[in-house]
Amino acid sequence: MKAVILAGGRGKRLEPYTTILPKPLMPVRDKPVIEIIIRKLIFSGFDDIYIAAGHLAALLQTYLGDGSRYGARITYSLEDKPLGTIGPLKLIESHLKDEPFMVLNGDVLTDLNLSEFWEFHLSQDSPMTIAVTERHIHIDFGVAELNGDRISAYREKPSISQWVSMGIYGMKPEVFEFIPEGRYFDLPQLVHRLIATDAGVAAYRHNGFWLDIGREEDFRSAQRIPDELMDRIIGLKA
Repeated sequence: MKAVILAGGRGKRLEPYTTILPKPLMPVRDKPVIEIIIRKLIFSGFDDIYIAAGHLAALLQTYLGDGSRYGARITYSLEDKPLGTIGPLKLIESHLKDEPFMVLNGDVLTDLNLSEFWEFHLSQDSPMTIAVTERHIHIDFGVAELNGDRISAYREKPSISQWVSMGIYGMKPEVFEFIPEGRYFDLPQLVHRLIATDAGVAAYRHNGFWLDIGREEDFRSAQRIPDELMDRIIGLKA
């Protein structure tokens, strides 16, 4: 089975570290985050892996090689100009146009069961499935709702819950019809185009662990992940 790891971003939120190291090579304990993602993919049966790289791509190639030491085949797609988060997929359309494939951001840590997510994706009519998890955002202020120059409601330090994208996507070849060639194109643009169709976009709810290490506070939290949870992230434990 095929998977694409999006690893071309500059990682501005983790500067100055990412001025000399691509974000997917940022260490989580004793391994770069992209190695953890690769091991998780292989454990779940995805051993034909494409890495869409840009910023400091040579370091990724040097570290990961052809994937043989992991028991996988790694193919690199290098962009010569910024193409956004989804635009790079168009460069490898010829490798992906015959069957469904998975796409993951190169900075995600989660105990999401990729096999269960994949089965859900294949069962959907939609050309795209997004893994989502619920986030609770606490606001440290009193929040007023206004109606003209009057306050119609007031909540003191409320919490707001939202379903957020986990940076893990199931895709079918039909998505390429909605991705322009040679142009900067981000994920929200693709989602908006698909929502406007009858097929829409499917959502897979995950209630477990998830971190986006592109945020510095989450990167620091990742260094404290216990062994048992790390085994669940890779897939070695249920």
